[in-house]
Amino acid sequence: MVHYELPRLPYGYDELEPFIDKETMQIHHKKHHQSYVDGLNKSLESIGGDAHPKYISAILSDLNSVPESARSTINFFGGGFENHRLFWETMNPKNDGVPGGKLEDAIDVYFDSFDNFKKIFSENALSIQGSGWCWLVFNPTYNKIEIMTTSNQTSPWTVQKTPLLGLDVWEHAYYLKYQNRRPEYVQNWWNVVNWDYVGNRFSELA
Repeated sequence: MVHYELPRLPYGYDELEPFIDKETMQIHHKKHHQSYVDGLNKSLESIGGDAHPKYISAILSDLNSVPESARSTINFFGGGFENHRLFWETMNPKNDGVPGGKLEDAIDVYFDSFDNFKKIFSENALSIQGSGWCWLVFNPTYNKIEIMTTSNQTSPWTVQKTPLLGLDVWEHAYYLKYQNRRPEYVQNWWNVVNWDYVGNRFSELA
């Protein structure tokens, strides 16, 4: 059985300031992400995790293979674990502002320009009612990138789409600094996107 552990951050808790504050990062990582790690391990153990040696993204891509009694908890905790793991990796204090290479070309093809992509992505993020995520994904069926949203901790893997970039719009991701000002949080988040990492993920697929 795969036993999941809380991944280390690739930067210090305070290194995304002033855009994301140190206290939020500490609580988000040590408390919230840890709860998804613990919940995922417990959910897998409840169904005999040895039957699911695959990594969580593969399990989420085929939830029907999971016993119905644990399907919703694995969707929630598994999505919460993997969504957050990717979230940390796709941020960086040394943001260069724009994507490059193949990803930049694809954004120009499907969204006309990077500025228009940011506008559409932000609008989708702000349209989420309650808790959820906004994503840039790769759709292998049509060999293209797309923007989509999911509720709660549901992952794009559940609809066979590969997440490239995700924005957490649960209140715990921003409330200490931004209170109810979600638009300000979304706007500032663009300043810490790790475009090298996102671009590399895309290059491996396209």
